Amino acid sequence: MMMREQEVVTDNFLPTKKELQKSSKEFAKNLVDSGEHNLQEIYATALRLKESLTAIESELKTALGEDNFEAFGLKASFRNGGDTINYSEDEIIAELETKLKERKELLKTALNVNTEFYDESGVLVPKVSKTPRKSSLSISF
Repeated sequence: MMMREQEVVTDNFLPTKKELQKSSKEFAKNLVDSGEHNLQEIYATALRLKESLTAIESELKTALGEDNFEAFGLKASFRNGGDTINYSEDEIIAELETKLKERKELLKTALNVNTEFYDESGVLVPKVSKTPRKSSLSISF
């Protein structure tokens, strides 16, 4: 029964983004806490639904065009993308970026060798610290 019905409590005709998020998190927590469902199966279904809804949303957003509107609890404003400066066209920046890449490679090498490591000028390359990345579960289908 829990999988078939999910009520969103709201004071408005249409729920707000925060109300939807809160209700959805509570729904998921109840599914987990009940212990009555195969979480891998539910996750697989949720992931597929997410992909489907993302594709649907993208197509509909494209079809809306560039018109501003306010309807059904949404407010849409078209914004021009603006310009990005092409720094890479500058010779000095290109040279600095190349030097930065080379320096990063030296630092990686220094970390991976068991002895002191020196650059081509005879300067000791320090062994910098590492920051661990957050572990995550990678899922594909």
